[in-house]
Amino acid sequence: MTMDEQRRGAAPSRQAAGDGAPQGGRGAGAPAGDPVLLASGLSRRFGGLAAVADVDLALALHEIHAVIGTNGAGKSTLINLLSGELAPSGGQIRLHGEDVTGWPQPRLARAGVGRSYQRNNVFGPLTVRENCRLAAQSRAQRAWRLWESATGCRTARALGDEAMERAGLADSAHLPAMALSHGQKRQLEVAMCLATQPVVLLLDEPLAGMGQDESARMLALLRELKEGHAILLVEHDMDAVFAVADRITVMVNGAVIASDTPSSIRANREVQMAYLGEEDDAGVPLQQPERVQAAPGAGRAERAA
Repeated sequence: MTMDEQRRGAAPSRQAAGDGAPQGGRGAGAPAGDPVLLASGLSRRFGGLAAVADVDLALALHEIHAVIGTNGAGKSTLINLLSGELAPSGGQIRLHGEDVTGWPQPRLARAGVGRSYQRNNVFGPLTVRENCRLAAQSRAQRAWRLWESATGCRTARALGDEAMERAGLADSAHLPAMALSHGQKRQLEVAMCLATQPVVLLLDEPLAGMGQDESARMLALLRELKEGHAILLVEHDMDAVFAVADRITVMVNGAVIASDTPSSIRANREVQMAYLGEEDDAGVPLQQPERVQAAPGAGRAERAA
Protein backbone atom coordinates (compact mmCIF):
# COMPACT_ATOMS: atom_id res chain seq x y z
CA MET A 1 0.00 0.00 0.00
CA THR A 2 1.38 3.38 -0.95
CA MET A 3 1.61 6.28 1.48
CA ASP A 4 -1.16 8.16 -0.36
CA GLU A 5 -3.46 5.15 0.04
CA GLN A 6 -2.63 4.92 3.73
CA ARG A 7 -3.37 8.61 4.23
CA ARG A 8 -6.64 8.45 2.31
CA GLY A 9 -7.75 5.63 4.58
CA ALA A 10 -7.00 7.53 7.79
CA ALA A 11 -9.68 8.98 10.04
CA PRO A 12 -10.24 12.66 9.25
CA SER A 13 -9.70 15.43 11.76
CA ARG A 14 -12.63 17.65 12.73
CA GLN A 15 -13.27 19.72 9.60
CA ALA A 16 -16.05 21.78 8.12
CA ALA A 17 -17.48 19.86 5.22
CA GLY A 18 -17.46 20.98 1.67
CA ASP A 19 -13.98 22.52 1.18
CA GLY A 20 -12.27 19.47 -0.27
CA ALA A 21 -9.22 19.59 2.04
CA PRO A 22 -6.90 16.58 2.09
CA GLN A 23 -7.58 13.93 4.69
CA GLY A 24 -5.08 12.18 6.94
CA GLY A 25 -2.87 13.78 9.55
CA ARG A 26 -3.25 12.78 13.17
CA GLY A 27 -2.81 9.08 13.72
CA ALA A 28 -2.61 8.16 10.03
CA GLY A 29 -0.64 5.38 8.45
CA ALA A 30 0.54 2.91 11.11
CA PRO A 31 -0.58 1.20 14.29
CA ALA A 32 1.07 2.04 17.59
CA GLY A 33 4.61 0.65 17.85
CA ASP A 34 5.30 0.43 14.11
CA PRO A 35 7.77 3.01 12.73
CA VAL A 36 6.06 5.88 10.95
CA LEU A 37 9.33 7.55 9.97
CA LEU A 38 12.40 5.37 9.53
CA ALA A 39 15.93 6.56 8.77
CA SER A 40 18.58 4.02 7.79
CA GLY A 41 22.28 4.82 7.44
CA LEU A 42 21.48 8.53 7.15
CA SER A 43 24.52 10.71 6.49
CA ARG A 44 25.33 14.30 5.59
CA ARG A 45 28.80 15.58 4.79
CA PHE A 46 30.07 19.13 4.48
CA GLY A 47 33.34 18.73 2.65
CA GLY A 48 35.46 16.44 4.80
CA LEU A 49 33.25 16.79 7.88
CA ALA A 50 30.48 14.29 8.59
CA ALA A 51 27.82 16.32 10.41
CA VAL A 52 25.55 13.24 10.46
CA ALA A 53 27.20 9.84 10.09
CA ASP A 54 25.34 6.59 9.38
CA VAL A 55 22.40 7.30 11.71
CA ASP A 56 19.56 4.81 12.17
CA LEU A 57 16.40 6.23 13.75
CA ALA A 58 12.79 5.04 14.07
CA LEU A 59 9.83 7.20 15.12
CA ALA A 60 6.64 5.44 16.21
CA LEU A 61 3.13 6.68 16.93
CA HIS A 62 2.29 7.56 20.54
CA GLU A 63 5.98 7.92 21.34
CA ILE A 64 8.33 10.81 22.15
CA HIS A 65 11.80 10.02 20.87
CA ALA A 66 14.37 12.49 22.21
CA VAL A 67 17.75 13.20 20.62
CA ILE A 68 20.38 14.67 22.91
CA GLY A 69 23.93 15.87 22.41
CA THR A 70 26.14 18.92 22.64
CA ASN A 71 26.00 21.84 20.24
CA GLY A 72 27.54 20.55 17.03
CA ALA A 73 26.62 16.91 17.64
CA GLY A 74 24.41 16.89 14.52
CA LYS A 75 20.95 17.14 16.07
CA SER A 76 19.62 20.07 14.03
CA THR A 77 21.26 18.71 10.90
CA LEU A 78 19.42 15.45 11.53
CA ILE A 79 16.09 17.30 11.79
CA ASN A 80 16.90 19.21 8.60
CA LEU A 81 17.47 15.90 6.81
CA LEU A 82 14.30 14.30 8.13
CA SER A 83 12.19 17.36 7.25
CA GLY A 84 13.57 17.67 3.71
CA GLU A 85 15.38 20.97 4.23
CA LEU A 86 18.69 19.23 3.50
CA ALA A 87 19.34 16.40 1.08
CA PRO A 88 21.26 13.49 2.62
CA SER A 89 24.68 12.49 1.33
CA GLY A 90 23.77 8.87 1.96
CA GLY A 91 21.19 6.61 3.53
CA GLN A 92 17.43 6.32 3.22
CA ILE A 93 14.31 7.88 4.78
CA ARG A 94 10.99 6.03 4.69
CA LEU A 95 7.61 7.50 5.67
CA HIS A 96 4.78 4.98 6.15
CA GLY A 97 7.05 2.50 4.39
CA GLU A 98 7.51 4.64 1.27
CA ASP A 99 10.95 5.87 0.25
CA VAL A 100 10.92 9.67 0.62
CA THR A 101 14.69 10.20 0.49
CA GLY A 102 15.44 13.52 -1.15
CA TRP A 103 11.86 14.81 -1.06
CA PRO A 104 11.85 18.61 -0.57
CA GLN A 105 10.39 20.13 2.59
CA PRO A 106 7.05 21.28 1.07
CA ARG A 107 6.32 17.80 -0.28
CA LEU A 108 7.19 16.14 3.03
CA ALA A 109 5.05 18.67 4.90
CA ARG A 110 2.06 17.80 2.71
CA ALA A 111 2.79 14.11 3.37
CA GLY A 112 2.52 14.65 7.13
CA VAL A 113 5.92 15.75 8.44
CA GLY A 114 5.79 18.94 10.50
CA ARG A 115 8.61 20.72 12.30
CA SER A 116 9.39 23.61 14.60
CA TYR A 117 12.60 25.63 14.75
CA GLN A 118 15.07 26.71 17.41
CA ARG A 119 14.02 30.33 16.94
CA ASN A 120 10.46 31.60 16.90
CA ASN A 121 9.08 31.55 13.37
CA VAL A 122 5.72 33.31 13.63
CA PHE A 123 4.11 36.33 11.94
CA GLY A 124 4.28 39.04 14.59
CA PRO A 125 1.68 41.52 13.25
CA LEU A 126 -0.93 38.79 12.65
CA THR A 127 -3.18 37.51 15.42
CA VAL A 128 -2.80 34.06 16.91
CA ARG A 129 -5.87 32.90 14.98
CA GLU A 130 -4.54 34.35 11.71
CA ASN A 131 -1.17 32.62 12.18
CA CYS A 132 -2.89 29.27 12.70
CA ARG A 133 -5.30 29.79 9.79
CA LEU A 134 -2.43 30.74 7.50
CA ALA A 135 -0.58 27.54 8.39
CA ALA A 136 -3.76 25.52 7.82
CA GLN A 137 -4.13 26.98 4.33
CA SER A 138 -1.11 24.95 3.25
CA ARG A 139 -3.30 21.87 3.75
CA ALA A 140 -6.62 23.38 2.66
CA GLN A 141 -5.57 25.15 -0.50
CA ARG A 142 -8.24 26.56 -2.84
CA ALA A 143 -6.08 28.18 -5.48
CA TRP A 144 -8.90 28.08 -8.05
CA ARG A 145 -11.08 30.43 -5.96
CA LEU A 146 -9.06 33.54 -6.61
CA TRP A 147 -11.98 35.90 -6.06
CA GLU A 148 -12.66 34.74 -2.50
CA SER A 149 -11.06 35.99 0.72
CA ALA A 150 -8.76 33.53 2.48
CA THR A 151 -10.93 33.91 5.57
CA GLY A 152 -13.78 32.33 3.62
CA CYS A 153 -12.17 28.88 3.69
CA ARG A 154 -14.14 27.09 6.39
CA THR A 155 -11.73 24.14 6.52
CA ALA A 156 -8.69 26.35 7.10
CA ARG A 157 -10.54 28.22 9.83
CA ALA A 158 -11.62 24.96 11.49
CA LEU A 159 -8.14 23.41 11.33
CA GLY A 160 -6.52 26.59 12.63
CA ASP A 161 -8.97 26.95 15.53
CA GLU A 162 -8.59 23.27 16.47
CA ALA A 163 -4.78 23.57 16.51
CA MET A 164 -4.96 26.80 18.49
CA GLU A 165 -7.19 25.17 21.08
CA ARG A 166 -5.01 22.06 21.41
CA ALA A 167 -1.96 24.28 22.01
CA GLY A 168 -3.78 26.11 24.79
CA LEU A 169 -4.01 29.47 23.02
CA ALA A 170 -7.75 29.86 22.50
CA ASP A 171 -7.93 32.69 25.06
CA SER A 172 -5.24 34.59 23.12
CA ALA A 173 -6.81 34.15 19.67
CA HIS A 174 -7.34 37.88 19.13
CA LEU A 175 -3.86 38.97 20.22
CA PRO A 176 -1.11 39.78 17.73
CA ALA A 177 1.70 37.24 17.92
CA MET A 178 4.17 39.98 18.83
CA ALA A 179 2.25 40.58 22.08
CA LEU A 180 2.73 37.01 23.30
CA SER A 181 5.29 35.93 25.85
CA HIS A 182 8.24 33.86 24.66
CA GLY A 183 6.62 30.67 25.92
CA GLN A 184 3.34 31.49 24.20
CA LYS A 185 5.18 32.12 20.94
CA ARG A 186 6.70 28.64 21.22
CA GLN A 187 3.20 27.26 21.81
CA LEU A 188 1.99 29.17 18.75
CA GLU A 189 4.70 27.66 16.60
CA VAL A 190 3.60 24.19 17.71
CA ALA A 191 -0.02 25.18 16.98
CA MET A 192 0.91 26.31 13.47
CA CYS A 193 2.64 22.99 12.95
CA LEU A 194 -0.46 21.12 14.16
CA ALA A 195 -2.64 23.12 11.77
CA THR A 196 -0.91 21.39 8.86
CA GLN A 197 -2.21 18.01 10.16
CA PRO A 198 1.13 16.26 10.60
CA VAL A 199 1.62 12.68 11.71
CA VAL A 200 5.30 13.27 12.51
CA LEU A 201 6.38 16.23 14.68
CA LEU A 202 10.05 17.25 14.56
CA LEU A 203 10.56 19.69 17.45
CA ASP A 204 13.89 21.52 17.68
CA GLU A 205 14.44 22.79 21.24
CA PRO A 206 10.83 23.81 21.95
CA LEU A 207 11.71 24.64 25.58
CA ALA A 208 14.61 26.98 24.74
CA GLY A 209 14.48 30.19 26.76
CA MET A 210 11.41 29.19 28.77
CA GLY A 211 10.86 29.73 32.47
CA GLN A 212 9.73 26.98 34.82
CA ASP A 213 5.98 27.56 34.41
CA GLU A 214 6.23 27.89 30.62
CA SER A 215 8.30 24.70 30.43
CA ALA A 216 5.72 22.83 32.49
CA ARG A 217 2.95 23.90 30.08
CA MET A 218 5.00 22.83 27.06
CA LEU A 219 5.78 19.43 28.60
CA ALA A 220 2.09 18.90 29.33
CA LEU A 221 1.33 19.75 25.69
CA LEU A 222 3.94 17.28 24.43
CA ARG A 223 2.48 14.51 26.58
CA GLU A 224 -0.94 15.21 25.07
CA LEU A 225 0.36 15.42 21.49
CA LYS A 226 2.13 12.08 21.58
CA GLU A 227 -1.30 10.45 21.43
CA GLY A 228 -1.71 10.23 17.67
CA HIS A 229 1.71 11.58 16.67
CA ALA A 230 5.26 10.33 16.32
CA ILE A 231 7.42 12.99 17.99
CA LEU A 232 11.13 13.67 17.63
CA LEU A 233 12.31 16.00 20.39
CA VAL A 234 15.69 17.72 20.31
CA GLU A 235 16.29 19.36 23.68
CA HIS A 236 19.12 20.42 25.99
CA ASP A 237 17.05 20.39 29.18
CA MET A 238 17.89 16.97 30.59
CA ASP A 239 15.24 17.12 33.32
CA ALA A 240 12.61 17.70 30.63
CA VAL A 241 13.99 14.98 28.35
CA PHE A 242 13.98 12.30 31.03
CA ALA A 243 10.54 13.42 32.18
CA VAL A 244 8.74 12.99 28.84
CA ALA A 245 10.82 10.80 26.52
CA ASP A 246 9.89 7.20 25.81
CA ARG A 247 13.17 6.63 24.01
CA ILE A 248 16.42 8.60 23.87
CA THR A 249 19.09 8.64 21.17
CA VAL A 250 22.49 10.10 22.06
CA MET A 251 24.69 11.64 19.37
CA VAL A 252 28.42 12.37 19.46
CA ASN A 253 30.10 14.16 16.56
CA GLY A 254 27.33 13.21 14.15
CA ALA A 255 27.12 9.54 15.15
CA VAL A 256 24.77 7.65 17.47
CA ILE A 257 26.50 6.14 20.51
CA ALA A 258 23.34 4.85 22.23
CA SER A 259 19.59 4.58 21.66
CA ASP A 260 17.42 3.07 24.37
CA THR A 261 14.88 3.73 27.11
CA PRO A 262 15.56 6.66 29.48
CA SER A 263 16.50 4.33 32.35
CA SER A 264 18.98 2.45 30.17
CA ILE A 265 20.46 5.67 28.81
CA ARG A 266 20.89 7.02 32.34
CA ALA A 267 22.76 3.86 33.31
CA ASN A 268 24.89 3.75 30.14
CA ARG A 269 28.50 4.40 31.15
CA GLU A 270 29.55 5.67 27.72
CA VAL A 271 26.70 8.18 27.72
CA GLN A 272 27.57 9.28 31.26
CA MET A 273 31.15 9.95 30.27
CA ALA A 274 30.36 11.63 26.94
CA TYR A 275 27.37 13.78 27.86
CA LEU A 276 25.83 13.45 31.27
CA GLY A 277 29.16 13.63 33.05
CA GLU A 278 30.15 11.81 36.20
CA GLU A 279 27.33 11.21 38.70
CA ASP A 280 27.26 11.79 42.42
CA ASP A 281 26.43 9.01 44.88
CA ALA A 282 22.70 9.60 44.39
CA GLY A 283 22.97 9.05 40.64
CA VAL A 284 22.44 12.71 39.75
CA PRO A 285 24.47 13.98 36.76
CA LEU A 286 27.10 16.53 37.79
CA GLN A 287 27.57 17.90 34.28
CA GLN A 288 24.97 18.70 31.64
CA PRO A 289 25.51 17.87 27.93
CA GLU A 290 25.63 21.47 26.77
CA ARG A 291 28.64 22.05 29.02
CA VAL A 292 30.71 19.43 27.25
CA GLN A 293 32.88 20.93 24.54
CA ALA A 294 31.88 19.92 21.03
CA ALA A 295 34.39 18.57 18.56
CA PRO A 296 36.22 21.28 16.55
CA GLY A 297 34.28 22.28 13.46
CA ALA A 298 31.12 20.31 14.33
CA GLY A 299 29.24 23.39 15.46
CA ARG A 300 30.12 25.27 12.28
CA ALA A 301 28.76 22.44 10.14
CA GLU A 302 25.49 22.25 12.06
CA ARG A 303 24.98 26.02 11.96
CA ALA A 304 25.70 25.97 8.22
CA ALA A 305 22.85 23.48 7.85
